[in-house]
Amino acid sequence: MVPNPEPRISRRAVLLAAGGLLAGCSRRSEAGPVHLRLATGPAGAVYRRVGGSLAGHISEQVPGVTVTTVPSGASADNIRMLRDGEAHLGLTSLDALITADGSAPAGLSAICRLYDSHLHLLVMAGSAIEEFRDLRGRRVSLGARGSGTEFTSLRVLELGRVSADGRYLSQAESAAALRDGGIDAMFSLTGVPTPAITALAQRHPIRLIPLDAQADALLTAFPGPYAPAVIPATAYAGVRATRTVAVPNVLLVRDDLPGDLVHAVTGAVFTHTGTVASAGRDDAEAVPEAWRINVRTGISTASIPLHPGAAAWFRDHKR
Repeated sequence: MVPNPEPRISRRAVLLAAGGLLAGCSRRSEAGPVHLRLATGPAGAVYRRVGGSLAGHISEQVPGVTVTTVPSGASADNIRMLRDGEAHLGLTSLDALITADGSAPAGLSAICRLYDSHLHLLVMAGSAIEEFRDLRGRRVSLGARGSGTEFTSLRVLELGRVSADGRYLSQAESAAALRDGGIDAMFSLTGVPTPAITALAQRHPIRLIPLDAQADALLTAFPGPYAPAVIPATAYAGVRATRTVAVPNVLLVRDDLPGDLVHAVTGAVFTHTGTVASAGRDDAEAVPEAWRINVRTGISTASIPLHPGAAAWFRDHKR
């Protein structure tokens, strides 16, 4: 866990936000600046890049508001940080968010749906692993503890009745361990392309294992957060198109943030998406997932309710 210099959101910070932002945030707060913390993900993950771009864009677009990012294990860890008061905003995969009864965790709601992640099952090109069932007994990275990768890959293994030797590594750690022979395969639930896999594919031949049967099993067992998908041949150097499963990602917020503040943040997310995608970076540093953020799909958060401030923004911008 990354050391946290500000372990909890103070009640004063929430009151400053409530008193400091009028609808649309047209003027700076008289009560003082508003500081928000956005929980992102581990090294090598798309969450880290998307979260950084969103934080910078919101800080630029909403007067009086500064957003800083907080590294994390990703989805489940971000949900915990939000509930524990260690962050105001956070990224999560939809399947890790929905509770057993189909609702959101208490005290949390959605600002919007962002983009979809795809489940990667990656091996080196010379691996003896040809299909999912070949994972039995193998050393497999299940993602970082508390990540969406961990959550979804464990579901897939359980549904497929495959017992693997699970390791808990971040995407960057997984890619390095796979390259060096420390593991036999790695799962990664992430945007396409993802930095750690892109870097590995540029230097070493790799393969993706098809997960179409596992996608069907997930859709049957857990209707709602999953959809069949394809990782295109253009995603990674030398890797053919591969069938898999996709999971939407959601930008979460604590329920106790004021409606006017969340209204303004929602507007910033959907303003100048190209700015979020590029965020002043060159092509190698761009965030292509941000191009998929749009108003039409942004409201589709399944059974997770929108924060009243976000709902008001969508009502104000019906198309």
